[in-house]
Amino acid sequence: MGWFKPHSNKTAQKSLKDIMAKACKSSDFHQFSPVGKIEISYYKSLINEDKINRYLIQEIQKNIEKINELEDIKNILPFDEIKVTNDTQNVENKLIKGFVIIQLKNVENDFILVNVNNGQMGHRKNNDTENEFSVVGPKVGFVENLDINIHLLRQLVAVSNLVIEEITIGTVSNTRVAIAYLDGVTNPRQVQTVKQRLNNINLDVVYDSSMLDQIISDNSNTIFPLFTSSERIDRITYSITLGQVAVLSDGSPYVISGPSTILDFFISPEDYLLPWILGSFFRIARICSVIFSIFATSIYVAVLTYHFEVIPEKLLEPLVISRANVPFPPVMEVIFLEITIELLREAGARLPAKIGQTLGIVGGIVIGQATVEAALTSSILLIIVALSALASFTTPIFKMANTIRVLRFPFIILAAIWGGLGIVAGVLLLMGHLLRLKSLGTPYLVPLFPFRKGNFADSFIRSSFQYINKRNKSLKPLSFKRYVPSEDVEDINHEES
Repeated sequence: MGWFKPHSNKTAQKSLKDIMAKACKSSDFHQFSPVGKIEISYYKSLINEDKINRYLIQEIQKNIEKINELEDIKNILPFDEIKVTNDTQNVENKLIKGFVIIQLKNVENDFILVNVNNGQMGHRKNNDTENEFSVVGPKVGFVENLDINIHLLRQLVAVSNLVIEEITIGTVSNTRVAIAYLDGVTNPRQVQTVKQRLNNINLDVVYDSSMLDQIISDNSNTIFPLFTSSERIDRITYSITLGQVAVLSDGSPYVISGPSTILDFFISPEDYLLPWILGSFFRIARICSVIFSIFATSIYVAVLTYHFEVIPEKLLEPLVISRANVPFPPVMEVIFLEITIELLREAGARLPAKIGQTLGIVGGIVIGQATVEAALTSSILLIIVALSALASFTTPIFKMANTIRVLRFPFIILAAIWGGLGIVAGVLLLMGHLLRLKSLGTPYLVPLFPFRKGNFADSFIRSSFQYINKRNKSLKPLSFKRYVPSEDVEDINHEES
């Protein structure tokens, strides 16, 4: 990515008081005095508490009589990376990297930075993503521990503007729930809306962040997910940097973020790790697959029930032969096969991984072949249903994939009753429903409605990085630019060649 440079604002050096005031907004920031004249500050989610308690605090308490200045503290602490500095900018940068700041209360302009970062925290073998697989890119996912998840999040979003606010929900479980956002980027109204809705929740036990997703949604009477739910750290990181709000729940490996639009559910983090042409191709293929998955079987029912005239002459004969011995109308055989596919999916998901894979493959082959030989369905429909099921698996987010699975059935019923007119009526009803949906007050169909020309650079296609440097206006962020592409790189490269 040599053609752009990060967007940065050159400001005057901040005072330590300002740095601490910003850090205190986060619930994982700790500041205390182990002895009267010394003050220690750090982010709990980034440091190794064992090093703090066993070495740093104990050594200071043992040698308190010998400490008169910062150099004395530096000499007694058993750490490799320890430094005395008066650069407050360096203090701010090191603080969010897992360093501890030590101050003497009678010394205002000098500080000690001690590296007690717990860099291995969360990086274990069993925190790979289970349901959102990554061919290219990081394999580490969120886990069921809130502190580890905050640590992993801070590792990727290494700026002091990342604010973590923690609340407790559940009269019995007292579940810790954290709200993550970028101060100075995310719209404060959206942050306030999320906090207010979470604080209004009255439950006994919060089992998973998916429960919070349903309760704080703008509309609970819809099958469409209104918040993006992901176990991938890179997806949530991207959402936060765009100006969205993320909600993490202790005990859940999934993090929800919003406001979300319908196109967010068809975007994969891998789109940004491939060349933009490949990323755009796969994204368009994903969207087309979803459309095929919803309408393929309903169109089959409509055509064979009401619209024989649209069948090509060359296809008519094999279609007639295929259905010659099938005793059921098209709608019955479609529903039979769709339910069979759903049963195989559910059985494969509930069984252990190895047995589930075997059941899916063997069950699909055996049942499919048996139903065709028994004349319960046609071979052509079997191919269509199988392709439709495969197409639904291309959706990156599981909750939207479930929505697509359910949507097929009402369209099949409408096609059986009114044919093509029923499908059109279903589409109009669906569009009317989508037009009314909002996520934290943001229209669900942005950038299609309301039309936002500037947001199309990263919607149906993934444009080059030099064209997706701005945040979506629909999120109403306080800062629109993510970074500033360099305009002179192409000229420099041309001169060098």
